[in-house]
Amino acid sequence: MKLLQPIRSEKIWGYEDWLASTHKDGLQKDFLELAGDYPLLIKVIQANDTLSVQVHPDDKTALLLEGAGSRGKTECWYILDCEKGARLIAGLKDGCTKDQIEQAIKDNTLQDLMNSVEVKKGDFIFIPAGTVHAIGGKIRLMEVQQSCNLTYRLYDWGRPRELHLEKGIKSIKLKADTKGCFSDGKPFRFSPAAPLPENFECPYFSLANKTISGGYSFLASKDSGFELLFITEAEKLKASCTAKDGTKTVFEKIQPEQIYAVAPGEKITLEGRGKIIRIKPVQTKSNP
Repeated sequence: MKLLQPIRSEKIWGYEDWLASTHKDGLQKDFLELAGDYPLLIKVIQANDTLSVQVHPDDKTALLLEGAGSRGKTECWYILDCEKGARLIAGLKDGCTKDQIEQAIKDNTLQDLMNSVEVKKGDFIFIPAGTVHAIGGKIRLMEVQQSCNLTYRLYDWGRPRELHLEKGIKSIKLKADTKGCFSDGKPFRFSPAAPLPENFECPYFSLANKTISGGYSFLASKDSGFELLFITEAEKLKASCTAKDGTKTVFEKIQPEQIYAVAPGEKITLEGRGKIIRIKPVQTKSNP
């Protein structure tokens, strides 16, 4: 079990802390040495102002538009904190066509076609690749995504930044691909926002949401590679890690928004009070 150190990326709307990344644009060399080319990227995003309206390609479209070795970007958001009434964009209204979207971009009226969702602390939003979306201002969230940094801006609220309309329009999916589901197997509707369930899985990642009151232990799977342990809340929380060779390491004073890389076969025991999210990549034949 290793504490990963974030890499900050300043933005005109706030900042991103890349908590767990082997992507070249925010490379944590120690994590790369541990896990190799990790298929996921975890961020904390502080949005003081509204982000651009954007879309990310899926795997197939990323290969088509950007070439060999490119991944798509399916992601999800967990709201860590926000002001009352904070909103975000998640998807388009039913019946939109790509011609309507292109015309709305030209007319600066794209906001009329988008689904605006009010959020609160603890909400969870699934954003499959191809979904038009934007994070509103006064929101702090944790993002789990494929290890990809392809963002196509469609609309930027009048800010003089480059748009990527041709690639963006090609990447949009008019009907959302909602393959994510809860642990009971029922489909998860990505919009509107809902409280984070105990278990969530999509074709690229799984999340296990746990509340700790006293103690909690788990054994990291020996077959699924490194998993990540994100600390949502912590009150006098500490952890011990027993490696496969029996070596034991104690981690005192665990803090909110820290993330730990947990090696296959390690046993983790947490004591105290808090909330954690266990994050694991899902390996399927369709993944690059």
